[in-house]
Amino acid sequence: MAISQVVRRRLKNRGRRIVRPQAATLILSGVVGLAALICAAWFAGEGLIPRLFAQLNTLQKSPPWWLQVPMMAGNYILVPTVLLLIVALGVMWLSPQPRGWARIVVVSILLALTVRYILWRSLSTLNLSNPTNGVFSLGLLFLELLMLASSTIQLLLMLRVRDRREEANQNAIVVQEGQFTPTVDVFIPTYNEPEFVLRRTIIGCQAMEYDHKQIYLLDDTRRPEIRSLAAELGCEYMTRPDNRHAKAGNLNHAFSQTNGDLIVVFDADFIPTHNFLTRTIGFFQTDSVALVQTPQSFYNPDPIARNLGLENVLTSEEEVFYRQIQPIRDAAGSVICSGTSFVVRRTALEATGGFVTESLSEDYFTGIRLSAQGYQLVYLDEKLSAGLAADNMDAHATQRLRWARGTLQAFFIESNPLTIRGLTPLQRLAHLEGLLHWFTSLSRVGFLVIPLAYSFLNVIPVRATEEQLLYFFLPYYVVQLSVFSWLNYRSRSALLSDIYSLVLAVPLAWTVVQVMLNPFSKGFNVTPKGTSSDRYSYNWNLAIPLITFFIITAISLWRNLGMCMIKGGWAAAPLDPVEALARAESIKGMGIGWLWSSYNLIMLGIALLILLDVPRPDPHDWFDLRRTVQITPHTSHTPHPSFWGITTMVSEGGAEVALTQTGFPPLDLEESLPVTLNILEESLQLEGIAIHTDIQDEFSTVRIQFDPMMPINDHRRLVEMLFCRPGQWKRRNSPGELRSLLLLLGIILKPRILFDQAGDVRAIAVAKG
Repeated sequence: MAISQVVRRRLKNRGRRIVRPQAATLILSGVVGLAALICAAWFAGEGLIPRLFAQLNTLQKSPPWWLQVPMMAGNYILVPTVLLLIVALGVMWLSPQPRGWARIVVVSILLALTVRYILWRSLSTLNLSNPTNGVFSLGLLFLELLMLASSTIQLLLMLRVRDRREEANQNAIVVQEGQFTPTVDVFIPTYNEPEFVLRRTIIGCQAMEYDHKQIYLLDDTRRPEIRSLAAELGCEYMTRPDNRHAKAGNLNHAFSQTNGDLIVVFDADFIPTHNFLTRTIGFFQTDSVALVQTPQSFYNPDPIARNLGLENVLTSEEEVFYRQIQPIRDAAGSVICSGTSFVVRRTALEATGGFVTESLSEDYFTGIRLSAQGYQLVYLDEKLSAGLAADNMDAHATQRLRWARGTLQAFFIESNPLTIRGLTPLQRLAHLEGLLHWFTSLSRVGFLVIPLAYSFLNVIPVRATEEQLLYFFLPYYVVQLSVFSWLNYRSRSALLSDIYSLVLAVPLAWTVVQVMLNPFSKGFNVTPKGTSSDRYSYNWNLAIPLITFFIITAISLWRNLGMCMIKGGWAAAPLDPVEALARAESIKGMGIGWLWSSYNLIMLGIALLILLDVPRPDPHDWFDLRRTVQITPHTSHTPHPSFWGITTMVSEGGAEVALTQTGFPPLDLEESLPVTLNILEESLQLEGIAIHTDIQDEFSTVRIQFDPMMPINDHRRLVEMLFCRPGQWKRRNSPGELRSLLLLLGIILKPRILFDQAGDVRAIAVAKG
């Protein structure tokens, strides 16, 4: 079915972006300007504003009775915290996975504690005694409410979660039996990705178990070597005369030149498993289904985990989104199209005019348009593909800042999920949470600034007694901390989440401000993938603001300690009751500031260590894969026996084998000796060279480098063995809060740059052969 002339015109006219910067920008500027005028009038000290704040301050000192600590609490003030914690731990013990009644009980407790905390903070803890204290007190409350708004919406959505894996089982039977066989066009858009990355993606797409498919390589750099690659592998090569609208334009061009019933999109580095299509296309038996999204998995560690030396401990940052957020969005009818590893119905895409080009996040807004037309977006929580995480912190930052800029452009285009016609209130609420998420970077930066006000301005933004903190704050904080990892299916602890958010907090906050003032000032920046490096490098651009905060926070700690000592017990003259109360409140405020600053200092130190990119000498990623092998050396003079062993690591470039038979010391297998590696389970023979021998755990080991010019059929089977096995991308649980704390302390006491350089040097030497 050819695309209609109407749709062709709509795609052509997509360049006429419908921009309404004046609306969102003027509203934001108006709010900021109004707040500035109120502050100016307050500092002026005359008129209605100061009197109003004076009355509010009086009300803060006399909150309603239900926001006061009961007199009977006394020695039992910790009882509410202990009881709620016991209930939460009991529910998690009875239901290790947050499903059904268990999730509802825990979420209900958290919602009640959140409302209680917000009321207490708003009506009882503000310090409006003077303009300086008041500005910081209200500012801190605003930053907290920004975070709480996002988390509270998430909690509300968690009351319903959808799991479609059983539905996929039933649909797969229909597809495998040939009862539902739509034609499928597989699009692989590329822009400057290395040839070896594209090669394995094409091979993986061709290996998908489905006959009615056609693979298209969409080259937006028009490289002759990529055209030759497509011809060598037997897939369709497609290009266009310009790069208008970046990835969205590339997809739209291919969309207009093809006619498959369904379209599958994989980024240039994403490789599907054999069963990707059989697990997904069955959903399209329902006419209302327009798109099926699957999770993004990564076969290499993200740069944060790698730089901290926690490659085998931490899960990728996206795990929280795909384990927790997408399932609750599916239940709310607001699944996010993530740009890769998804299937979309051609007729639905035609009805909305193709992929959205008004924003950098063409995937996100294409999904919104489909939902607004009444179509259903489905999320299948199965890891059916894997790609490359960013190679270093610079690429990681480039990717996140592009996501933030593209998502926040929602306020300025026609596809704004808050205003576009056709979405339900629940769908809008879910999308609002996604938009608010990026604004929380402002809160994270604010939480670095507020403790400094304690030290340098003698500001006390929170006015509360120890009893109030124990009665109102502690239950909320302890229960939230204890269930955080459980609710996100063990994908991230609260402490590790804070580290991940802190690293890019400053550039993200600045990006939010930039977008709200000038949303389309920057174009599409491709995330570099498949690079290698044989040396340490430090990202000074990201580090400078964090170093600045680190130095100022360290100074504030020293100053705070001195002020506490001066005010706490070494004042010579006796004080009247009013001065004594003020001094006690000041000491308490500085004590809170000291604890807060200490936490920030530790987190900033770890964030600065993250910005040191460790060497990554081998562009190929190694997998912990066990296969029985036979190694046959080749020599023209002295005959060598075959060696039997088991692989410990395998990559596209080579394998490491632990020899299982005795009587052969490693030197019998000479380095630089040509060998044949026979992988028995795969009936695959690969030629290579033994480049390194060693003894590990009492076993002789040998590392073999494969022939880079291996036959294409052998390379296909190697890629399929490494990347395409159904079910191979397993979920790994992130450490809990206590272990996360121990890991962070270990990172501070034993940073990788000082204690693991020898291992990095060995890795470089082995990679270079």
